[in-house]
Amino acid sequence: YKPLILIVDDIPKNLQVLGGILNKEEVKIAAATRGEQALNMAKEINPDLILLDIMMPGMDGFETCRRLKKSADTEEIPIIFLTAKTETGDIVRGFAEGAVDYVTKPFNSAELLARVHTHLELKRSRDMLKELVSRLTESLEQIKTLSGLIPICANCKKIRDDQGFWQQVEEYLEMHSDAPIKHGRCP
Repeated sequence: YKPLILIVDDIPKNLQVLGGILNKEEVKIAAATRGEQALNMAKEINPDLILLDIMMPGMDGFETCRRLKKSADTEEIPIIFLTAKTETGDIVRGFAEGAVDYVTKPFNSAELLARVHTHLELKRSRDMLKELVSRLTESLEQIKTLSGLIPICANCKKIRDDQGFWQQVEEYLEMHSDAPIKHGRCP
């Protein structure tokens, strides 16, 4: 599996430099030159990471980030700002808009790669954790349903509860599972 990185910068030379740095890595690259284009591409290709320039004509990086974070389709994608701005206020604003990190221009290849690798690994770990929680929740639901069916008497069809008392099947199931009990008789 190769992670997909979306690079958003209005200057073609910056796209080339970033592409050159990242091409040496085990990643796939997509590029956009405007904020609106980045929004559409992010929804379509679902990248693992976005490298986003702050200063772009039209919709700047701050607004692009804000919109990405407001959309259910793209809110989970980590965003690293690319910026020539080094003032603390701009950096803090970037974090407030939802960015996870920033890299200053001109790019230091080693620093850029270290930050990219860190955030790709964090995203991969979050995705794995989310999948494990989902599978665990599903398994717990199955266990809850099945555990209520285990202590059944083969002769009288009553169920022994946790205190050792025997109950009718319907009573026990209603108490120990979310299974709905329909009262009826077979023909």
